Amino acid sequence: MKIERCIPGTLKLALLLSSSVSLAQFSDDEESLLDLYGNEDMISIATGSQQLIAKAPAVATVITAKQIHNMGATDLDEVLETVPGLHVSVRAAGYNPIYTFRGIHADLNPQILMLVNGIPITNLFHGDRSVVWGGMPVNSISRVEVIRGPGSAIYGADAFAGVINIITKTAGDIDKTETGIRAGSHNTRDAWLVHGGDIGAAEFAFVLEYHDTDGQDEIIDIDAQTFLDTVFNTDASLAPGPLSLMRQSLDMRFDLHYNNWNFRAGLQHRDDLGIGAGAGQALDPNNRYASDRWSADLTYRNAEAFENWDVTAQVSYLNTTQEIEEDLVIFPPGSNTGFGVMPNGLIGNPEVYERHYRANFSAFYDGFSSHTLRVGGGAYYGDLYRVTDHRNFGVNPATGLPLPPDSPVIDISDTPFAFLPEEDRENYFVFVQDIWKFTNDWELTAGVRYDDYSDFGNTVNPRLALVWSVTNNLTSKLLLGRAFRAPSFAETLNANNPLTLGNPDLEPETIESFELAFDFRASETVSYAVNLFSYTWDDIILFVPDPGGASSTAQNAGKQTGQGLELETSWQPTTNLELKGNYAFHDTTNEDTDQDAANSPQNQLYLQLDWQFGSGWHLNTQLNWVMDRKREPGDNRRDIDDYRKVDLTIRRRSAHDNWEVSFAARNIFDADIREPSLAGTPSASIPNDLPMAGRHYFGELRYQF
Repeated sequence: MKIERCIPGTLKLALLLSSSVSLAQFSDDEESLLDLYGNEDMISIATGSQQLIAKAPAVATVITAKQIHNMGATDLDEVLETVPGLHVSVRAAGYNPIYTFRGIHADLNPQILMLVNGIPITNLFHGDRSVVWGGMPVNSISRVEVIRGPGSAIYGADAFAGVINIITKTAGDIDKTETGIRAGSHNTRDAWLVHGGDIGAAEFAFVLEYHDTDGQDEIIDIDAQTFLDTVFNTDASLAPGPLSLMRQSLDMRFDLHYNNWNFRAGLQHRDDLGIGAGAGQALDPNNRYASDRWSADLTYRNAEAFENWDVTAQVSYLNTTQEIEEDLVIFPPGSNTGFGVMPNGLIGNPEVYERHYRANFSAFYDGFSSHTLRVGGGAYYGDLYRVTDHRNFGVNPATGLPLPPDSPVIDISDTPFAFLPEEDRENYFVFVQDIWKFTNDWELTAGVRYDDYSDFGNTVNPRLALVWSVTNNLTSKLLLGRAFRAPSFAETLNANNPLTLGNPDLEPETIESFELAFDFRASETVSYAVNLFSYTWDDIILFVPDPGGASSTAQNAGKQTGQGLELETSWQPTTNLELKGNYAFHDTTNEDTDQDAANSPQNQLYLQLDWQFGSGWHLNTQLNWVMDRKREPGDNRRDIDDYRKVDLTIRRRSAHDNWEVSFAARNIFDADIREPSLAGTPSASIPNDLPMAGRHYFGELRYQF
């Protein structure tokens, strides 16, 4: 199926729908709209203010705490896999998630902006959430808002392929105190506490979540060391061997609201975290990562400070670490990487510590007829304030000579030979947005943001959205946008690495997109949506081989184009039964090779059944069908196998609604699910790809009081 064939047919359908409905003026009766769309269909991520999702100037998805609970999700990644056009893959190191939007796939995944309560959690080192991510539990989540497509006109850097905003619970989201425990396959154990209340005029919420698991133990049969053993006649590989995915997690969230003030604080502690399939794609069962991510923010909002003005000011702080608890063995003892047999293995322990400070101000002004103006600005200071480097390879700073193969691990921190210098980044920005309702049925949102960075200069990113409310039931949208992705410090500053080197002259990646969307609510129980998109992703940062050497240097060297469609539907035949699904297709091209872009599914189908039956019983089942993933240019392996994954959750609430017990089975048909491993020269380091968990189970008990 080619997208060129899909778009005309869809446009014809839209025109038929448009011509068959009344062009009467759009009703101002908000209650009737909420009856049709439901209170859960509100979103703030598109413009900064609450809007009906169907009317918002973006293609977006909202998943509420109730929906998360019904599907039995225990981690954020399970929630995001339900979003049309979004596939959650993994990378070999730590099995960190790769959120692939509309065919935009990269191993470190810096093209996605993740926010917690509207505040970025991007790290300077790799431009991702953290090398030591370790998942995110869901009991603290009130809702997840997702934009597919660019959002730099509001959010700045990295709001590129998509934006994920995780909104945590406030006192208003918590009816009763809840405690719960969970246990299941892979020796997994969870416990949590959710509590909300008030002290005088102040309201507070507190969530504590604990997670401990041995992790899935699927087998890697061939790894990078297997290839080195063949070349150098060694016998060091630990393959076949199991993945290393154990971890311990502690998550805390606190929310305090008093009058116009809101204070939030959080901790994500990760400990005893395994390295997955290995940092160098060679198995390492003993390495352990750790991380602490502390956050705090203070927000002041006054909707009545001045006539027609709604003002918000915010300051925030994030401290994040990447720590090595046990040596990171890149290649195992007995390995030879070309410099002799290393009896202790090739060991490198890079640690980074970052602080992020943000201050911003924004204001809505509705004193103009038919216009709602939003202006804002702010500042950001990111500080990679500590870098430590312990290794047994490279140059000895004391002698200036290469370390011998049998060298112990030495400390080369704070020397010119460390892998990364300590550095900082400043960013100042201003933006303006106008929502112009020039007739009752038509609304134009136009915005532009200017960013100035201390290390790579300035960038301007506009967006334009035209929303036509054809009737209360049918909405059409035309969206144009531009976004940028800031180079990470690993791409600009990486040094003393025999394989990859940074380039301080990098420019940001850019994307320009066009979207056409239709949302049709046939009734209060039936809805349909069609989204068409096209984009050009330019100045892609790639590590390009250096002339005459084994190393590669980061360059703005790639270009990708893409187009596709997303279909969504929901049907609630009774108050106790809901069926929903979505289908996504993309046709993406690597313009440098004129081949299909790699690793992302060209076709995805998701179906969900949610059924309440009997007295307190609830059944939820999901199908996720992932199809047509191509290999990278030069990778001669056959294309990645399709898979169909079926999950089931059944729960029972007590007659007094205070106890709930549930049982869940994941991948109930034990499908062989694999995510793509990186291509390599002359062959992939893990040729049989990255195995995902087979059939597994868990049971759960909740008590509310």
